[in-house]
Amino acid sequence: MKRVTLIFTWILITGSLLTARADEGLWIPLLIEQLNIQNMQENGFKLTADNIYSINNSSMKDAVMIFGGGCTAELISDEGLIITNHHCGYRRIQQHSTMDHDYLTNGFWAMSGEEELPNPGLTVTFLKWMEDVTDTVMSGVTNAMNEQRRDEMIQSNIAGIIQNTLDSTHYKVHVEPFFAGNQYFLLVEEVFRDVRLVGAPPSAIGKFGGDTDNWMWPRHTGDFSLFRIYADSNNLPTDFSPDNVPYKPAEYFPVSLKGVQPDDFTIVFGYPGRTYEYVPSYHIKMLTEDIYPRLIAIRDQKLEIMNRDMDKDPKVRIQYSAKSASISNSWKRWIGEIKGLNKLHALEKKEKFENDFQNWVDSDPETKAKYHNLLSDYEKLYARYAQYRLANDYIREVFYRKEVFYRNGTELVSFSGRFHKLVQMVEKGDSDEKINEIVEDLKKTTINFYKNYNLPTDKKIFVAMLRMLDENMGTEFQPSFYINLYSNYHDNYEKYASRIYKKTLFVHQDQVLEILSSPKKSDINKIKNDPVYLLFESVDDLYSSKIFPEYNRLAGDLNKFNRLYMAAQMEFQEDKIFYPDANSTLRLSYGKVKGYKPRDAVYYKFYTTIEGIIEKDNPEIYDYNVPDKLKELFAKNDYGRYAENGELHVCFIATNHTTGGNSGSPVINAEGHLVGVNFDRAWEGVMSDLMFNPDQCRNISLDIRYALFIIDKFAGAGYLLEEMELVE
Repeated sequence: MKRVTLIFTWILITGSLLTARADEGLWIPLLIEQLNIQNMQENGFKLTADNIYSINNSSMKDAVMIFGGGCTAELISDEGLIITNHHCGYRRIQQHSTMDHDYLTNGFWAMSGEEELPNPGLTVTFLKWMEDVTDTVMSGVTNAMNEQRRDEMIQSNIAGIIQNTLDSTHYKVHVEPFFAGNQYFLLVEEVFRDVRLVGAPPSAIGKFGGDTDNWMWPRHTGDFSLFRIYADSNNLPTDFSPDNVPYKPAEYFPVSLKGVQPDDFTIVFGYPGRTYEYVPSYHIKMLTEDIYPRLIAIRDQKLEIMNRDMDKDPKVRIQYSAKSASISNSWKRWIGEIKGLNKLHALEKKEKFENDFQNWVDSDPETKAKYHNLLSDYEKLYARYAQYRLANDYIREVFYRKEVFYRNGTELVSFSGRFHKLVQMVEKGDSDEKINEIVEDLKKTTINFYKNYNLPTDKKIFVAMLRMLDENMGTEFQPSFYINLYSNYHDNYEKYASRIYKKTLFVHQDQVLEILSSPKKSDINKIKNDPVYLLFESVDDLYSSKIFPEYNRLAGDLNKFNRLYMAAQMEFQEDKIFYPDANSTLRLSYGKVKGYKPRDAVYYKFYTTIEGIIEKDNPEIYDYNVPDKLKELFAKNDYGRYAENGELHVCFIATNHTTGGNSGSPVINAEGHLVGVNFDRAWEGVMSDLMFNPDQCRNISLDIRYALFIIDKFAGAGYLLEEMELVE
């Protein structure tokens, strides 16, 4: 298979080379030469497409990586030094924090390589190359096939592609669908497993403003952290070892000291998570009227309980800060999405588009034969899908997320579920070797769980979640233990919770570890009969046997409709260049530095300064308690080489299209130099996952000069700047 393919199918339907507009779009780097470079250069970009993405030479793509599982990071030195957001490194910083060494509050700076902290399980992933494999994936697939046979054929073809690629490389290989399954790309990646914490500012800088300022502009957050990639003596990925050496990258970004000005060209390069730009009106209606309001109400309760306990106890604050931030992030975004979509009249715009689309469909016998019932069938499907989407999301929010335990649901119930596999293995009589393997994992999980667990907080959340599920979901979607709750406790949730938490062994770390020291059948019976584990089994039975199968089936039907509707839209709008929805693959967006008008009589300029930090200073509020050292530097105007006209810039905004996953993405100027680190979107524009508004959508970035100032003047870790290429 060739590594480079010129793609016109599904992108340039007419065969004519059109140029895309700036601002909106999450573009595939491989196709920049064909689709975007002319427009980018007209808007100020001074380099070539080959500087962005190249197979035969080093390029920007070689300096950008997936950080962990959901952020982006970039290389800023030839010694493997990378920068990402503070909130992307937050969980790692928190894991290293204790009451004696509170790196969240005080920050952390390694003053030498020996002081850098390892992070087991943390990886960074680079794209080596990608190619269009649509023809191979679709080989043998026909319109006459049902969906099951079609999927089986596609998966078989993908497995063959992956195996053929793996035969010639040690890289990680996968195939991803684009345009709702109308196109497929092979992605070949390299994963590094030794990534060490180098530096992080105190949360009062890195998380300045906390949940109050999250998704907002103006912003004054020094949202960055530093890590370093280590490799073996051959510069290849390897597990952690003291003998590993800093990674020597093929490419890294020079760091600009010039800053940005209005209308400056900017690129954001990274791994955006998911967008849904081409969904029908029924999807918008489902989210804004059914799903989001219910989920917002759940998280209102969780955040109120967590934040109250965190304010009372510093230990709880350390334990729950990352959890609270995780819960708050989507909660605030959902609120902003509803407001933004309503302001855009998104539902009405979708409905008008669908009316025009239907008129086009019915105007020609060929399109009528293919698409006449598409929208009406879509609407019927969404009516059923919305019920099960809500049930799926609600159970996961209230009790557990099956794939990520104790993240958002009631913690103790979710934690007990981690023992489900052990129970099954012991009862089946699996080998000691297999059982010991899962036991060792459970020991680590148990220690980590109790380190960040506060029983009173979890119990309050449990009571609140019991009540909300009862009040908002019918008996069809309630676990079987509610029958016992009704009959014996008469909706007295507090009494029920007290009994459960008093009798369970899962509130006692020592008892759990004792069982894991040498699990016997009698110990497994203790787990099986534990009241909290029985709750988990009840929830899991409802979810696994009733909710998820139907939700999954309906989602599969929806995928078929999405694929067909995407193809139909591209036929309908044959002169439009389409960008694919984000799917956690490497993308580029470009725009310009620009302020905006959020509401009547208000205009936001494009940057903020340290003066705004001092204005917000409030020692009584954790997220606004400005460190004394920063106030001293401000009082002396001691900004070093990082100021502009006597001002120290902190953040700036631009019109780049971004979404979740772009956190930590490099913001690059027209010369290819790093000018900022993307970390958020302005609240008025968070609906860009569903519909982009160029007047309101703004990505928020840390001015890289503020990061350099913090590293150098605040932390005294200026030695790190010596390995960077600073551009005056």
